[in-house]
Order: sequence, then C-alpha cells, then structure tokens
Amino acid sequence: MLDEIDRGLIHALHLDGRATFQRIGEVLGVSTQTVSRRYARLRETAGLRVVGLADPARTGTTQWLVRLTTTPPASRQLAEILAQRTDTTWVMLTSGGTEIFLIVDAPESGTPELLLHDLPRTSVITGISAHYVLHTYLGGPTAWPGRLTVLDADQQFALAGPHPDIHAAAQRDSATAPGTRTAARRPATAEEESFLAALRSDGRAGLARLADATGWSQSTVARRISELRADGALYFDVEVDDRGLGVTTRALLWATVAPSQLDRVAKALAQHEELAFLAATTGKSNLIAEALCPDPASLHTYLTQRLGAFDAIHTLETTPVLATVKSTSQPTLAHQPARRR
Repeated sequence: MLDEIDRGLIHALHLDGRATFQRIGEVLGVSTQTVSRRYARLRETAGLRVVGLADPARTGTTQWLVRLTTTPPASRQLAEILAQRTDTTWVMLTSGGTEIFLIVDAPESGTPELLLHDLPRTSVITGISAHYVLHTYLGGPTAWPGRLTVLDADQQFALAGPHPDIHAAAQRDSATAPGTRTAARRPATAEEESFLAALRSDGRAGLARLADATGWSQSTVARRISELRADGALYFDVEVDDRGLGVTTRALLWATVAPSQLDRVAKALAQHEELAFLAATTGKSNLIAEALCPDPASLHTYLTQRLGAFDAIHTLETTPVLATVKSTSQPTLAHQPARRR
C-alpha cells in the first residue's frame, strides 16, 4: 500500500504532470530529494509514468470500444500483438481470459483500419463487438477520483500555478449535454503529431529532449506545451498500479439505458467514486463504464445498491478485468495486477 507522500505525489502529478520535484516537495511539505526518491521508487515498483496525451474531444479523433471473443490459448498472445499497435490503448484481458477489450483510435474523417481489415483476418477471433464513443463523461483528462484524495484546496491551487485546470474544464465538459461542447475540434498537424508522440512516450521529458525529437527550439517546445494545454488539446495522465491504492477488483460494466434517460443517468454515475471511465456509445449496450473496487464484495454492493437504484438501467453485464496488457500508451506487462483485478 502507498503511504500519504506517495499518494500526494500521484495527486500532484495528475494536477500538473510536468511540475518540478522542488515545486511538488514545497506543496507536500517534504524535500526535493524525498520527492525524487519516491518518484523513482514508484516508477520501479508500481509502474508510475507520466504521459502527455491528445484529448480526442479537441483533436478530431474518434474512439471505438472493441470487445473481442477469442479461444483461450490465443488471447494473451493476441492481446500482446494488439498492444504493440499505435492506434490502440487500454488493452485488457477480461472474462476469464476468453475476451479482449481495447480502445481503438481513428481519424475523425477516416475509418479504423484495425476493424475493417486487420481483425477480420484473425482466425482465433470468434466474435467482435465495436461501440463508437459518442460522449465521454469520465476518462481522458478526468482522472479517477480515487487518486485525487490527498491534497487540499490550497495545495491544489498552488500546483495549478499558471496552467489552466484542465481536469476542471474536462469535468465541466462531461457535465454538458452531448453535442453541446463549444470548444473547436482541430486535427493535430504533422509537426504536432511528432511532438505529441514524444510526450506520449514520456510526459516529463525535458525541453532539450523534446527539442531534439521535434527539431524545434526549446522556447518553441515550451510555448507549444502551454498553448496546447490552454487549448485543451493536450493533457497529462498518470499511469500507476492501483493496487497500491487498495484496488483489487476491476470490472467493465455494459449497461443498456433508456435513451430518454441516458444523459441524466450518466451525469449521476459520473459522480460515483467507484467509476474511472464512463462513456455513451452506439450498440445494444449504450453506456459503458469501468469500476474500481477494493474487493469483490464492494463491487457487489456497488452493483446491487448504487446501480440497482436506477430504474432506467434495463440491463447490466459485468465483465471482470483480469490483466491490463496496455494502458494509455505503452504495454504494461511488467506490472501486471493481481488475478482478481
């Protein structure tokens, strides 16, 4: 289990993934050396990484939630192959190892090659279900609330510094009715794609390293980071093994909600601390979520008591997540969760 300093560091990195160790130490009330040591230890033992990501809601990218049914002996190998692709994120083994869940990114004006050409030729796949994401209520720039419980309001304000609070903006967007966002959607340019790829590899990379990767000057790199963050096109996410936060049970929830009640139910569920992801999609299951719980009993309580209180949820399927093969940007095989996760 992570202690208060570890949790505070993770909370701080969610607020500003590029904050210096000195600045984080000042906010946490510990030395710069302590923050540096804790960061290094968490990278080694809990897979801690900061990644810079483009927000699909701002950069003209579409997302598909894909559910594959496979033969059990082939599922792990196929998941690892899918994890190596640049157009996939959150590749998970679910349902006793007979299913793979993943998110596929595609240009707004294009089609996902993985769905149209590559997967249909894979003989070990016995079923494919693809759900087009219509609106994201939780996820992306909005971090799981279970990681944001340590810093008080003053500490959060101190870390926000000159940067806009992207998480707060994302929360406001998620509370807005689908289709009513006012922020412009602008596809990333070729230069920005190279820049974003470097940040996706290491969100805390120094200006000199990013300048080498892009051919820009360090001042241009710094300016572009500020501009893209202010525009909402770039945010910094934190990858870490949530077992240290007490999570041992993780599940995907596939709900069918009455269309007239979908937005109301989703906005209410977005306030649930058990959920880390929530999106309205196409398909028979039109509301899909990910729940993180301390144990199976807690998941049972959440399903029967909190979700069970919504009459508008007509059907609900629960699939346990056995392992996360890839998270937001890179395969995570070195830090596999316990079997029940």
